[in-house]
Amino acid sequence: MEMRRSVKRISLSILAAASALVCLFAATHDFSPDAVFKGSSLAGLHTLGGASWRAENGEITGSPTGPDGGWLVLDQSYQDLQFYADFHCAAECNAGVLLRAEKTSTGGLKGVYVSLKPGDTDSYQLEISADGKELSRTKLTRATAQFSRAATGPSSNGNAQVPGFARLAPTLSEYQARQAEAAQATAAGGSGRGPGRGGRGTPAGPSLAANDWNSFEVIVDMDMVWITLNGRRAFGNTATNDHMMGYGPVALHVAGSDDVKFRDIAYQDLNIKRDPAEKVSSHFRMQRLSDFFYSWGAAAGDINHDGIPDVIAGPFYFLGPDYTERHEFTAARTYAPSAFPEGMTYFAYDYTGDGWNDLLVTDSRPIYLFVNPKVPNRRWDRYNVIPDATSEVEVFGDIDGDGKPEVLFAGPGATLTYAKPDPADPTAPWKQHKISEPALGGPHGMGIGDINGDGRMDVVNSRGWWEQPASGAAEGPWKFHAQSFGSGGAEMGIYDVNGDGLADVVTSLNAHGFGLAWFEQKRDAKGAISFVRHDIMGDFSTKNAGGVTFSELHGVAFADMDGDGIPDVITGKRLFSHLESHLDPDTNGAAVLYWYRTVRNPKAEGGAEFVPELIHNRSGVGSQFVVKDLNGDGAPDVVTSGPKGTFIFWNQMHPPTRRGGR
Repeated sequence: MEMRRSVKRISLSILAAASALVCLFAATHDFSPDAVFKGSSLAGLHTLGGASWRAENGEITGSPTGPDGGWLVLDQSYQDLQFYADFHCAAECNAGVLLRAEKTSTGGLKGVYVSLKPGDTDSYQLEISADGKELSRTKLTRATAQFSRAATGPSSNGNAQVPGFARLAPTLSEYQARQAEAAQATAAGGSGRGPGRGGRGTPAGPSLAANDWNSFEVIVDMDMVWITLNGRRAFGNTATNDHMMGYGPVALHVAGSDDVKFRDIAYQDLNIKRDPAEKVSSHFRMQRLSDFFYSWGAAAGDINHDGIPDVIAGPFYFLGPDYTERHEFTAARTYAPSAFPEGMTYFAYDYTGDGWNDLLVTDSRPIYLFVNPKVPNRRWDRYNVIPDATSEVEVFGDIDGDGKPEVLFAGPGATLTYAKPDPADPTAPWKQHKISEPALGGPHGMGIGDINGDGRMDVVNSRGWWEQPASGAAEGPWKFHAQSFGSGGAEMGIYDVNGDGLADVVTSLNAHGFGLAWFEQKRDAKGAISFVRHDIMGDFSTKNAGGVTFSELHGVAFADMDGDGIPDVITGKRLFSHLESHLDPDTNGAAVLYWYRTVRNPKAEGGAEFVPELIHNRSGVGSQFVVKDLNGDGAPDVVTSGPKGTFIFWNQMHPPTRRGGR
């Protein structure tokens, strides 16, 4: 098979000479493949059954010569694989792809088959004969575990749950049968565990366009099968019944009477995990505060009242200026890298008015106030001050202009809301002020800033922006201005990007996907406000600033990193956002941390461009992080916490060596 490769470990027997990496990115949006078919030769493949096959300029055509059709089989074998292709059927499509195509004792093949036939885009355990005819087909069971690589639950039950031993890992059907038996035994007075949760009903699958190109992506990993058709996840994931041990090549299938074309065939071997050689920018010095995973958020504030900022992450605060001594303010426990921690966003401020910084911490949904006890060797009292928050992103800022920060979040009914304490009773539930109508506040993406230049703070999210009324922030709902700012990312920045005096919006576009963009504010002759989108980073198929591509920009911060007087963008990848599953694209991508320098350039689109610089490639960001000058040298430092640990990245662009002679 004439392929283009992106890593040297791909077998030379099936690949042609390497070409530029950019050629690979055109093949798929969601991952950087090991190999992409771009040739006109079928070397490295063999045929089976009744079909003829030909290749030309990266396109493979299968022509059935009988109703059962035939197979084009890759000579190389795989176990865990991500596979992508476009396909085109002249009329009624009867096609599919077989993965883990193991040889049977009769000379045929068996494996996981994904049907690409309209009305039958499902996954099966399939067995075919030596002449390519179908012998059996069993529909795979929908997996109940969605945030996992294993359909049968965590691999913690000794050898019974671990593949590769004499007692193989159970299939989902076997696992459910055992759970049912245990439940029956318990009901009869015996001992055992109850049944697992059942899956929800199967939703309608995505449609396929007749006589047109369609795309599909299949991931087979451990005992899970994930299918995406035309960019839409189909039916949820299913479970293999090969005990996680199926191993074999990929085979394309065509049947019926019409030709089927395949193009942009690409794949990635998921058995191989690649961590980049560690790099730290020369503009930063890295200090690792903890090796363990405690939280997805971090903050900075003077906790011990010595005038020096401390770092807060997870259950600890780390005392400055050395940050080598940590104190436990709440019960501490570590998490596996592919787990959901308790802490997602953090903010330090004196909410009780006693002169000591307290902590506001979001535990996924509820928001808690931890009150500083003013002593260093005890845990802090916790109060659930906002029990009904529903967002995964919160933003802290002075919304109502009283000089004190409020917290912005999505409340009940997906209503964009801000809350503040009663100074007389700050540990009681906080007073909430509704900004939006119901259903407009999403779980991701929101920001605070003056959009229209009237001196009052407005609020923005992925659906548009809300204008603070002249009568004050407490009045609601505010006037809504509809505008698409993506599908919901992280904290959104509001500042003048291109120097025209108007506030623009900078935001990640999808907290669990790809995308970073800025939206240029425009005014018409009557002063009406609109926005023009300028992309900074898309997915692997797009042209991105600096050639940088990564997914899951769940945390974004804004600060003037280089001292030129213009805010910059700091962001990175939230590794394993939905555990170690494939719900999110490029799950195993490097945990990078970048800063994007805002450069005003009249020749650039919109009058500005963003220049990325890698800060670190083995840390990433969580749901939220903090950028703050910790040592008073005038250069903002970056504090992150996530699955790789807790870090300070000390900004070395100090005065007077920073740009502009500052």
